[in-house]
Amino acid sequence: MNIAQVRREYTKTKLSKKNVEPNPIDQFNVWLKDAIDSNCMEPTAMIVSSVSIQNKPSSRTVLLKAVEHGQFVFFSNYNSRKGVQINQNPNVSLLFYWPELERQINIEGQAHQISTERSDAYFNTRPWKSRIGAIISPQSQPIESRNVIKKSFIIEAAKHITDSIPRPSHWGGYEISPTRIEFWQGRANRLHDRILFDKNSEGFWEISRLAP
Repeated sequence: MNIAQVRREYTKTKLSKKNVEPNPIDQFNVWLKDAIDSNCMEPTAMIVSSVSIQNKPSSRTVLLKAVEHGQFVFFSNYNSRKGVQINQNPNVSLLFYWPELERQINIEGQAHQISTERSDAYFNTRPWKSRIGAIISPQSQPIESRNVIKKSFIIEAAKHITDSIPRPSHWGGYEISPTRIEFWQGRANRLHDRILFDKNSEGFWEISRLAP
């Protein structure tokens, strides 16, 4: 297999400084709606990259759950690998990739835990089984076998057949305050369009075009 010859041309559309929203959050919402309306697979999926205290990066895919007050919100186990790394170093990046639209968005910023009230509110909207899973999973920790998780799930589920399920303290939300947002539109001949929004020291967004 010669993977060096695996390539495709990007020809769907273009992107310029003239046709983007002046605020990158508004532009993000436009593209996210396009991804949802176009039936992209997992349109809210994003790759979250964090950095350990040893300066080693790691990435994983999670689902965006809200864009509120200019911040990007997702939920996770606070004791997971990403949770530990975010606690040590709040600088993260998010990457949305929609191949069906030949688009991606890269977001850099800082992650912080949201309030317990907001985490409770979202947790209570999750499917019943997902709430049980959040309670029993020691996320990112080694386990002897899948049977360990299955057994823990059955035992915990039996406790809540008739009761409400309280959110465990080790599970909740993060919000990312962005400082850099780049919109990428694939173009022919690898001359891609890249429009960058960079937040300056006064908190205002500056826009520029980057070389492909």
